Amino acid sequence: MAVKESREIVRLREKLGIKVLWVYILSLLNKAPSHAYILRNKIEERFGFRTGNVTVYVVLYKLEGRGFVTAKRENNRKVYTITTRGKTLLKEAEKEFKDKQKLIFS
Repeated sequence: MAVKESREIVRLREKLGIKVLWVYILSLLNKAPSHAYILRNKIEERFGFRTGNVTVYVVLYKLEGRGFVTAKRENNRKVYTITTRGKTLLKEAEKEFKDKQKLIFS
């Protein structure tokens, strides 16, 4: 019989998912430019959680507005690319995650 997952783990998974969606998006864009629909599918495949249909678009819009990604129209779709500023932000996020992990588990 499967053990029921605790509320604490469910909450942790939620906080590390949708609340920091921008990190997942920048991580994927750091590998290759993409459009929102593909990003949404890759997030589910690679990171194991599903976003709402509009959520990825909203985050991309905000990232673009802050200069972390750029968008270019190709075949009636916006293709997003991470900027140098976005790469710097992603490195800062990676450091923050590593620092927290080290503090918690050492």
